[in-house]
Amino acid sequence: MSDWLIYRGGGEPHDGITDLPEPPPWRVFYPDEPTPFDRDHDYGLSARWPLRAAAYQADRQAVEMVNTALYLRRPLLVTGDPGVGKSSLAYAVAHELRLGPVLRWPVTSRSTLKEGLYRYDAIGRLEKADSAPATTSVEVGRYFRLGPLGTAMAPYALPRVLLVDEIDKSDIDLPNDLLDVFEEGAFEIPELSRVADTLAEAEVRPVDDGARVTVRSGLVRCRAFPFVVLTSNGERDFPPAFLRRCVRLHLPAPDTDRLRAIVHAHLGDVTEHAERLIALFLDRRNKGELATDQLLQAIYLARHAAGATAADQGQVAELVLQYLNQDHR
Repeated sequence: MSDWLIYRGGGEPHDGITDLPEPPPWRVFYPDEPTPFDRDHDYGLSARWPLRAAAYQADRQAVEMVNTALYLRRPLLVTGDPGVGKSSLAYAVAHELRLGPVLRWPVTSRSTLKEGLYRYDAIGRLEKADSAPATTSVEVGRYFRLGPLGTAMAPYALPRVLLVDEIDKSDIDLPNDLLDVFEEGAFEIPELSRVADTLAEAEVRPVDDGARVTVRSGLVRCRAFPFVVLTSNGERDFPPAFLRRCVRLHLPAPDTDRLRAIVHAHLGDVTEHAERLIALFLDRRNKGELATDQLLQAIYLARHAAGATAADQGQVAELVLQYLNQDHR
């Protein structure tokens, strides 16, 4: 059964993505000339992403659902409590499959579809036009910049990884707005469509400042559907049409063994004192909300900010967990 796995969850980078079969007929997109990207370079987008990826601990269900989304060319909707690794999953996939830096779109209640697709500097172009009108594809393209979603939809030969973080915080219409882009694999930049008769192409910067993307007739069209991770803390329900088009994965709170693995990945050997803190953390988590990163903070601080005795370390860790679990609203 493991022969079909493209993403294996082991963390070691490999070229398995090249073995991904052709998409199903209903998910074939556009054979435009591919835009290049460096699969091993972070473009300055996030220098910490390989470290974050290496620390993620994937279980069997997560591996299978990631591969399901890759094969079907569908977004992966990941739910779970804060701190269970929802966002880190995107970094782990990008790192292992060598798909470049994660294109992260942190969503708020004010986020709009256009914000995720592109930005247009209308004032800058107007000021420039007064002195010397732009006449080439590069000159026109300099006033546009693709957003994380727009960059993910560029015609790359291999899928990019897009993280739409905390989509449950969005305006009620955003999930449905995303559906059209995900279904069509394309979107329009109206400001470029209007000048397509005189300027058929524009060279637009992606959000990661990689190679410019050629936009023809104002349309950005994906070639390989991106691997999309949509994270949700479960703060709202989504429309049925949106859910039908997603592969869904729920990440449970990590148990003792997974917490040990996470601590080891981030902080090295799991000491006897760390074991006691893991037990304390699990007890506290059962009585209220605590995230895994809070355990890591407590262990780190106990190791470095306290005296050498176990009593001192225990006292600091206790104070940290108490403070982090307080409601400061």
